[in-house]
Amino acid sequence: MLSCCSVTMLLFAMGFLLVILQPSTGQFPRVCANTQSLLRKECCPPWDGDGSPCGELSSRGSCQNILLSQAPLGPQFPFSGVDDREDWPSVFYNRTCRCEGNFMGFNCGECKFGFSGLNCTERQLRTRRNIFQLTISEKNKFLAYLNLAKNIPSQDYVIATGTYAQMNNGSNPMFRDINVYDVFVWMHYYASRDTLLGGSNVWRDIDFAHEAPGFLPWHRAFLLMWERQIQKITGDENFTIPYWDWRDAEDCGVCTDEYMGGRHPTNPNLLSLASIFSSWQVICTRSEDYNSQQALCNATSEGPIRRNPGNNDKSRTPRLPSSADVEFCLSLTQYESGSMDKMANYSFRNTLEGFADPQTAISNPSQSGLHNALHIYMNGSMSQVQGSANDPIFLLHHAFVDSIFERWLRRHRPMLEVYPAANAPIGHNRENYMVPFIPLYRNGEFFKSSRELGYDYEYLQEPALQSFLDFLTPYLQQARQIWAWLVGAAAVGGVVTAVLTGLLKACRKKKRGTSSEIQPLLIESEDYNNITYQSNF
Repeated sequence: MLSCCSVTMLLFAMGFLLVILQPSTGQFPRVCANTQSLLRKECCPPWDGDGSPCGELSSRGSCQNILLSQAPLGPQFPFSGVDDREDWPSVFYNRTCRCEGNFMGFNCGECKFGFSGLNCTERQLRTRRNIFQLTISEKNKFLAYLNLAKNIPSQDYVIATGTYAQMNNGSNPMFRDINVYDVFVWMHYYASRDTLLGGSNVWRDIDFAHEAPGFLPWHRAFLLMWERQIQKITGDENFTIPYWDWRDAEDCGVCTDEYMGGRHPTNPNLLSLASIFSSWQVICTRSEDYNSQQALCNATSEGPIRRNPGNNDKSRTPRLPSSADVEFCLSLTQYESGSMDKMANYSFRNTLEGFADPQTAISNPSQSGLHNALHIYMNGSMSQVQGSANDPIFLLHHAFVDSIFERWLRRHRPMLEVYPAANAPIGHNRENYMVPFIPLYRNGEFFKSSRELGYDYEYLQEPALQSFLDFLTPYLQQARQIWAWLVGAAAVGGVVTAVLTGLLKACRKKKRGTSSEIQPLLIESEDYNNITYQSNF
């Protein structure tokens, strides 16, 4: 039997070959990170299958002008033309591949999520499972996959190390290589970083992945892209991200050497040396340094993963979320409300994200509930927004948050129009493209059931009764709201029934005196009328 180390080395060699041969999903495509593409503002790479841009000769897609949303934005960002992420990705490119049918990817060389096959016509449905339900070999394979991603370079994507202005408007490209795992760490940083205004000035009230309607769709797309990347570099097409169900947890159950790394014996802020994650180096955690230098994170190593679960500020996060917190959140009928930011009240998104109280749904940014509570509880790399994806627990946590989002979608069955089309914070309107993804995805594209995107959650599949209850709950809630009316209607119905019964009996007595031959028919008619009336009532 192979040891974990042997498995890791084998996967490294196998993955290195696979990543060379297959396209990936991430930030700036390497083939478009050059002077010519930036000056032409075009990213339409050829598909290897026929050599034509976007696979046009094979009817996979074509190079098209990007259509940007013109819907008005909220007031949170009072600037224009100062941030490369505005109207993404138009600062860098205004022409990209527009794929047809079920094709997807920066060169239309992939299938949309939920499809597979040479022509992307085969539907697929994979299941994300509870990490504690994995077998030892499945769990070890997952850890080995994580380590592989951290140690293998991305062949298709690079990251930007300077703003478009610092690149001299494209004539001096500033990009660098990065490993597969850190591509996603960098994307999470880039979407949530502050706006650099020049000098030492920054604007902090901006985030393209948090504190607004796009929080849940953005992270849903992020996990799907990360999942697909692992499938590619390992050749394991059935791989799915496991989730950590943290409801009612008394401590960090995954913080052991068997899973995501235990506590260091002498330094409680670090991971045990027995964990493979103790050797990982973090990136993009020094936001104040980048701001003072008016620079972007360039993926330089910044030290080991830090984690000290439970030793957080108890006044902000006194406990981990409970089942009752989750159930209350799921009962909220509005996806978004009010200002559509972290001050929104009675908003499912804001309550799940953790800026609203999980018992009242009233905004309270001084406290951290649900999603935010887990980040604060970890008391380390996970607790700083821009660099939180450095800790691999991030994936387990967000997979479970996504499952709660999925439960809400199945229970309330919202139309796409429920997602705000206008006046949301910058980057969060329904038709806005998500920063910094290339290929391009709109927020609204991920506001739908996970089954349509090719995946499901183990605990949502069984028992079947739970799905039925989730479907029935909205109707029961409506019934409770009109309960008093129903009781009153029942009382009135009882009086009407008594009156009609009396009239029928009077008629029967009257007819009994005229024709005894038809009495049996009257009895049958009486029974029929009573049943029909009760049914209608």
